[in-house]
Amino acid sequence: MTRRVDLRSDTVTQPTPEMRAAMASAVVGDDGYGEDPSVNALEQYFAELVGKPAAIFVPSGVMANQLAVRVLTRPGDVIIAGRSQHVVSFEMGASARNSSVQFATVDDNRGSFAVSDVVDIIDAQFDHQPDVAMVAVENTHMPSGGVPWDVQELHNLKRAIGERTIHLDGARLFNAVVATGTSAAQYCAPVDTVMACLSKGLCAPVGSLLAGPLELMERARVERKRLGGTMRQAGVLAAAGMVALTSMIDRLAEDHVRARQLAELFSATFPEVEYDPTTCRTNIVAFDHPQARQLVQELSTRGVEGGTVAPRRVRFVTHADLSDEDVSYVAEVLGDFRSSMPKRIATN
Repeated sequence: MTRRVDLRSDTVTQPTPEMRAAMASAVVGDDGYGEDPSVNALEQYFAELVGKPAAIFVPSGVMANQLAVRVLTRPGDVIIAGRSQHVVSFEMGASARNSSVQFATVDDNRGSFAVSDVVDIIDAQFDHQPDVAMVAVENTHMPSGGVPWDVQELHNLKRAIGERTIHLDGARLFNAVVATGTSAAQYCAPVDTVMACLSKGLCAPVGSLLAGPLELMERARVERKRLGGTMRQAGVLAAAGMVALTSMIDRLAEDHVRARQLAELFSATFPEVEYDPTTCRTNIVAFDHPQARQLVQELSTRGVEGGTVAPRRVRFVTHADLSDEDVSYVAEVLGDFRSSMPKRIATN
């Protein structure tokens, strides 16, 4: 039987034995009444970690992003964001559906975007354009290959937009923390709200957290209920989340090392795409290929599972359930890889 190496996403991780034990023994209560001690402890711990007054535990990162949109905007407002960010491209139009807002998108191919592009959109309000309520940032930036933001760029952005708010989609915030040596609190200081996922590289089975000012988080609790996200004895999930935050962050460095190894392998196997493996700084290998979906399919038949994030962009993600032996197997597959895809003919 062909070995299977799952590089589709870091969401495929399994909870650790420590998480399973914590879940089994969790002290719980009714979180709808604010009475689950495990949830309360997790929310407080995360808020302190990111330097915010309060936090709220939710089932998913999408819900956390959508709660931020609801409490930071009004119907008809504009959100400025990178055109390939998760909140724009991977949430099935949720912001328009849930909050009646619209996006003004800017180029984020390099993983961040230019402050000058944001300022130009804000300046257009004087030309009868809609009000800009907030700016959304993704760190790390998944489609570009898990590129982390420079914290100084976030400070520059905050100064440039004045009183407008910033929401940080930090689904992989702690990958950025480990890769750059910037603390979570430093990253979050210039932003108003921040979301982080527990169920990706941190290996918890379910859950994300949203943090920000106390008044905004109280409003977010109301919006969470409206969206059906209020849970009851959710401490069994929060217990795993606490293990994730207290014991799984530093090990993300292992994912980064393995991702760079894979990046070098893919770069050598497909030199025609001119993928620079040094751009892989966290746990995501992503590059353009003219036949991305066929490439992913052919590798799948050989036991290497990946995915696409655009018609011509492939993605492979490392995580805690990946081993050095798995990386060696990928190296064997790529070393013998002979694609059935027709070669592109160069034209003048």
